Amino acid sequence: MKELITQFIHYLTVERGLAKNTLESYQRDLHAYCAYLSREGITDLNGTSRMQIMGYLLYLQEQGRATATLSRNLASIRAFYQFLLREKFIDKDPSVNLESPKIEKKLPQVLSVVEVETLLNGPDTRLASGMRDKAMLELLYATGIRVSELVSLNLSDVNLNMGFIKCFGKGSKERIIPLGRLAIEGVSRYLERGRPMLKKRGQEEALFLNHHGRRLSRQGFWKIIKKYAQLANSHKEITPHTLRHSFATHLLENGADLRSVQEMLGHADISTTQIYTHVTRSRLKEVYAKAHPRA
Repeated sequence: MKELITQFIHYLTVERGLAKNTLESYQRDLHAYCAYLSREGITDLNGTSRMQIMGYLLYLQEQGRATATLSRNLASIRAFYQFLLREKFIDKDPSVNLESPKIEKKLPQVLSVVEVETLLNGPDTRLASGMRDKAMLELLYATGIRVSELVSLNLSDVNLNMGFIKCFGKGSKERIIPLGRLAIEGVSRYLERGRPMLKKRGQEEALFLNHHGRRLSRQGFWKIIKKYAQLANSHKEITPHTLRHSFATHLLENGADLRSVQEMLGHADISTTQIYTHVTRSRLKEVYAKAHPRA
């Protein structure tokens, strides 16, 4: 089974060009599924049926896994079986017509403009690390890029004179995103004064560096944003994605059209972007309830 998973991951890498994090997610899901089948005494995927898949999803549910996790696992299993059938490793696909668990869509956590400003003003820009942190936070809010895209940025991806960045999203799709004045100022200050202090010997193409002079990791940035969330005394759960959600919501609230926001976020399907229209509607209700004398 492991060999088949390896072939499937190779196919996703070469043919589909999926991102590293997506590939790792498929790999984890499928190794866990195959381990479950082995415990059930099944060693040949050709012998699996719809019942085994349903049994595995039930097992995950009993382990307390969220509905979204069950849905993602089923998507991984379904894609795997489709590949095996196409490559003639199996005679039939047992995942056909299996419905994904219904996921209750939660509205994303969004910060107000004042809360964003408090968060972004947290770094001490007298320090090299503070200049870097300020530039990263400003860039994240100015562009709405994912944290994986942020830490993957290279020096060549930033054009401050023209006011844009180039990033590669899911499926290695390139997109160009404009930068605002404050983001340009923050990145410019970091490049001129902060980055040279963090850089060690040798060439390093990464835009954002850690204290070792190497590319800052996703985990490293998670620690950074948690630090400034605490300094801001926010009662909200702030993650790197919170600034992405806030970016999209604030654009829509100020009249941006949905298609433009979809393009900047790098969403393949506009229905993914539409969740933010629900956020803006719910925020309008809050404003109305607070402001209207007869609300």
